[in-house]
Amino acid sequence: MAKSYSQDLRDRVLDAVDKEGMSRRSAADRFGIGESSAIRWIRRLMEAGSRLPAGTGGHRASKLAPHRAFIEAALAAQSDLTQQALCDRLLAERGVKADTSMMSRFLRREGITFKKRRWSRANKGARMSRAAASDGANIKG
Repeated sequence: MAKSYSQDLRDRVLDAVDKEGMSRRSAADRFGIGESSAIRWIRRLMEAGSRLPAGTGGHRASKLAPHRAFIEAALAAQSDLTQQALCDRLLAERGVKADTSMMSRFLRREGITFKKRRWSRANKGARMSRAAASDGANIKG
């Protein structure tokens, strides 16, 4: 990512336009910055009255959060629903476009999980943990 311009440069460009009467494009050429940067800085000064840069980044709320009850109800009705099918259903019934990676992140963050074999071991031939095996014994067999 490119480094942001210094506040000193921003102030000089704003003063050139505001106090010296230069055009935005002329000030941009004079100080060696992009025209769009000078235009945005002046617009921010006029609209917000601030010489400081606007904030960047920050938290974006999930667009799936308002539909949590719908997603939970869909999974309760059909517990083996795939993420793609859930995304398709969300688009058809709610008009919300989501892809499987977005759905996966949302489900993981919200703690909505689906374990296929709830009460059985992952591998019938192996013990569940090393603690269950005697010292020095083969835990796989």
